[in-house]
Amino acid sequence: MARVKNGATTKARHKKVLKEAKGYFGSKHRLYKSAKEQLMHSRRYAYNDRKKRKNDFRKLWITRINAACRENGISYSMFINGLNKAGVEINRKMLSEIAINDPKSFKEIVKTAQAGLEGKVTVAKEEKTSKKEEVKEEKKENTDLASKTVAELKEMAKAKGIKGISSMKKDDLINALK
Repeated sequence: MARVKNGATTKARHKKVLKEAKGYFGSKHRLYKSAKEQLMHSRRYAYNDRKKRKNDFRKLWITRINAACRENGISYSMFINGLNKAGVEINRKMLSEIAINDPKSFKEIVKTAQAGLEGKVTVAKEEKTSKKEEVKEEKKENTDLASKTVAELKEMAKAKGIKGISSMKKDDLINALK
C-alpha cells in the first residue's frame, strides 16, 4: 500500500492562514504558529465587538434624541416616559433619524409625549388595548377548538358547509373552521 503524505494539504492550510493574517505586525504575518494564534484572538475580538457595536449605536441614538428633546424643552427620560404612556411605539433608531432629518415631525412627537405625560390617553393606546382583547378572544377560541375531538370538529364543519372534510386532519379542520 502506498504511503500517504499530507504535504500539499498542510501547505494549503498554512497558506490560507498566512493570507488571512496579511497586514499583521511583526512575525504575526510571517510565521504560521503566531499567525494562527493572532487570528484566533482577532476572531474573538471581532465577535465581541459585533455585540458591543449594538450598544454603541444605541448610545448614539439616545444622545441624538436627548439633544433634540432639549431643544424642544423636555428631558430624554420624560420624553420616553411620555411616549410609553401615550402608547407610541417608535424605536430609538427611528426617533434619532426623525430628530436629525425632520425636526418638525419630531416636535409633533414631543407634543404627543407631553400629552401622554399629562394623562391624556391617545387613540393609539385604546387601539392597543382593544387589539390585546381581540388576541385573547382568538386564543380562547383556538383552545376551545383544540380541545374538541375530530368527530366534533367534522360535525361543526358539516354545519358550516365546509367541503372535503373526510380527508382533513385535526389541524386542517381547525384552520378551516376559523
